[in-house]
Amino acid sequence: MRSFEEEIETQAKIIVQGIPFDRYSSFKRGTAKAPDKIREALFNGSANSWSESGINIGDEDVTFDSGDLNFTPEMNVFEEIQLSVSNIYDNEKKPLLLGGDHSITYPIIKSVAEYFPNLSILHFDAHPDLYDQYEGNKYSHACPFARIMEEGLVDRLIQVGIRTLNAHQREQAERFGVEIVEMRELKEEKVLDFSTPLYISFDMDCLDPAYAPGVSHWEPGGMSTRQVIEIIQSISANVVGADIVEFNPEVETDLTAMVAAKIFKEMVGKMLEKDLKEE
Repeated sequence: MRSFEEEIETQAKIIVQGIPFDRYSSFKRGTAKAPDKIREALFNGSANSWSESGINIGDEDVTFDSGDLNFTPEMNVFEEIQLSVSNIYDNEKKPLLLGGDHSITYPIIKSVAEYFPNLSILHFDAHPDLYDQYEGNKYSHACPFARIMEEGLVDRLIQVGIRTLNAHQREQAERFGVEIVEMRELKEEKVLDFSTPLYISFDMDCLDPAYAPGVSHWEPGGMSTRQVIEIIQSISANVVGADIVEFNPEVETDLTAMVAAKIFKEMVGKMLEKDLKEE
């Protein structure tokens, strides 16, 4: 595993890091296998490596893949994730993290918030992940945004595509001041403006399972791939980091991997938008 003290010797602006962790998943495991499947889809020859915004993600000054974190049973996994993300920022790069289940977003944000104390999060998901605890686990993939909000790590949390709110999570959203755009309320031309640095957390099950069946929790009535791309492209913000989580190759691989790769490319395009404008 890369030493956290090691200089990241690359001119690339974005560091890709796999986080193959699904120990805190409920219902089904398998998302730990996702990072390599997304990589395969990105460069499998059936499509090119360009984003719609005109950025070649394969260019050496765009992305550098530092591989996967390696976890052993005795490790404090969340601490290792925090240290790795901090190393990326210490080297003046931006992280694009490939999960893994959604529990990883909590330690990621603990690190990001140290560098951007007035941070906002845009969270794409079918589920708000605001449970105080789930199946006895406060760090379940159903809980990361409860932990983030109760610790005051971000100024603003907007959740898009939500379609599974229950009474407890509605109470949690009200308690924490979460802005939720439920799927039933989503308008075609939703434009999101952020005056603070922005982190994007993308759960693959925000998409309707017709577009991305390779997830552990199918929730019909979701977003189309095009809707997601249009929202990402229209965001007005300095995007300082992002994750793509909850792709489960053990449920379905090929189609969902290609969709994840497409989202990856558009994320890179948005993350570099501010840099390109300044050049």
